[in-house]
Amino acid sequence: MHICCSNCAVYPVSTLKDRGINITGFWFNPNIHPFTEYKNRLASLKTLERLWLMELEYKDEYGLTEFVRNVAGKESGRCEYCYTVRLEETAKKAKELNADAFTSSLLVSPYQKFNLLMDIGKMLEGKYSVEFMAEDFRSGFRKGRSEAKELGLYSQKYCGCIYSEMERYLSGKQKS
Repeated sequence: MHICCSNCAVYPVSTLKDRGINITGFWFNPNIHPFTEYKNRLASLKTLERLWLMELEYKDEYGLTEFVRNVAGKESGRCEYCYTVRLEETAKKAKELNADAFTSSLLVSPYQKFNLLMDIGKMLEGKYSVEFMAEDFRSGFRKGRSEAKELGLYSQKYCGCIYSEMERYLSGKQKS
């Protein structure tokens, strides 16, 4: 399971574990800006890993330069690029680990582009011959956030990229 942050992981991980599904989490989020935000989210996931004795793999690469190079001037398509990069690395990792399927904690957030995530996941399923577990976890978003708060996990204020940070803090104001 690609994990974007500890908060979004709580509900999908607990739901799948309740079904008896073994999960290996995968951290790969080169989109997160600034570096302090990246480190806060990574540290929070490591806290959840310790609390829940989770199995996690990390591709700990701060990729702001590459991310910006690939979306600058094409900001309206940034989410497609971002989802594709992260889910593709997850599909590769799933194949490497001989996993039955791959998925993402992004599927819990009502703020993400759910249909786009589903399309990219299905495309990568075909490319890597690993099933994409296409599950809508959004009904558990609030429950997961509440549980994350009880666990004392770091709670971010925006999706992750420099553009989402700008949109979050300029909401209601003139955006340039």
